[in-house]
Amino acid sequence: MTVDSDSLDAQIGQWRAYMRRRRAVHDVDVDELEDHLRSTVADLVEAGLRPDEAFLVAVKRMGNLDDLSREFARVHSERLWKQLVLAGDTGAPAAAGMGDDRLVMAGCAVAAAVAIKIPELFGVSLSEDTDFYIRNLALFALVPLAAYFALRRRLGIVWTGLVAGLFVVGALAANAYPTAEGSQSVVLTAIHLPLALWLAVGLAYVGGDWRSDRKRMDFIRFTGEFIIYSVLISLGTSLLSTVVIGVFDAIGVDLDTVMGLWVLPCSGLAAVVVAAWLVEAKQSVIENMAPVLTRLFTPLFTVAVLAFLVAVAWTGELVDVDRDVLILFDVLLVTVLGLFLYALSARDPDAPPKLFDRLQLAMVASALLIDALVLFAVLGRISEWGNTPNKATALGVNAILLANLGWTAFLLAEFVRRRRPFAEVERWQTRYLAAYAAWAWAVVLVFPPAFDYF
Repeated sequence: MTVDSDSLDAQIGQWRAYMRRRRAVHDVDVDELEDHLRSTVADLVEAGLRPDEAFLVAVKRMGNLDDLSREFARVHSERLWKQLVLAGDTGAPAAAGMGDDRLVMAGCAVAAAVAIKIPELFGVSLSEDTDFYIRNLALFALVPLAAYFALRRRLGIVWTGLVAGLFVVGALAANAYPTAEGSQSVVLTAIHLPLALWLAVGLAYVGGDWRSDRKRMDFIRFTGEFIIYSVLISLGTSLLSTVVIGVFDAIGVDLDTVMGLWVLPCSGLAAVVVAAWLVEAKQSVIENMAPVLTRLFTPLFTVAVLAFLVAVAWTGELVDVDRDVLILFDVLLVTVLGLFLYALSARDPDAPPKLFDRLQLAMVASALLIDALVLFAVLGRISEWGNTPNKATALGVNAILLANLGWTAFLLAEFVRRRRPFAEVERWQTRYLAAYAAWAWAVVLVFPPAFDYF
């Protein structure tokens, strides 16, 4: 291979990476466009141009890539509808190998459905031993999901062992500690273990290549799409269950026990794997839906957090640090961060700052001020009444969020002022996932013995 051809391949590689960030263009389209590009380059080289000159001319002839993306979305719009059909006979190259993937998905979904009932073989009832199921729900749900991605990505032995080891550690932390039923440690483990194990699933999702910023961003995007599909499946399941129970009740057949102890738990666990498979198989459909949701809710949440800050300034009242109120504030902050992350994953990093970026800056800055108020209130409560697992967790969570929101606000402000590229915001967010993982595992593994399993 000549130096010129090496240089041409490198240029085309950069062009492919740029095209893939255009969400309206599917991987199949990129392949088709690359064939057309290479054909044009070959014709120009035969006409006497150097390969690098031919590449620039060929790209110029293809036109503006944003316009090209929109044209492909228009011409191939029927593909979006075909991808809603589960049958693989679409004639698209992307359908290759889909049958095997369905078998893997079905096997992992069945395993999840069966796993939730296995403890009953040992006398652990879903209706009576709710504490056990609360502590272990993340394991029942996410072990089959991790297995699905490990098989789909053909994860190596080392990474498979690491992911499996994390789940074993999570199982020991959830069940081996001598915590009393209803203790704060049990509740905190039930809240933080799913996050810790979800990031372990992320290792399988990226195929072990956790150092790649792009793959970590893909996992963030997957998380947002997974939530959307899960909510849609949950709504559909709830409606179907209500109708089925109602119609059978009309003829004197009581299905409450069967639905509550068998159908809903088993189908709910299986739906975790199915939702992930849907995201993987139908991602070009949902990727057009999710950015719209972020653009709809970002202004609403911005108004909400700004209104709260105005109310605090007007009334002079600080944040109440009651546990339920703290949870509500943390949910608000996490939701704001989630909206920002998913909007980030759908944004073209090369686009200049726009009005929506300034709106996001206002939302993040407002959330930062609320986080600072909550953190101040928690510190005051600890100094006055002493420390507990709940207060220590609230302190740590809000400190971690404060650091993330603070630097995010700074980077966004610099980007809006055109002093830093948007890529720095992406890198900060994807690399900060390690901080969330470390904190979640600390709460699960360190807090129970540190607070004497209280």
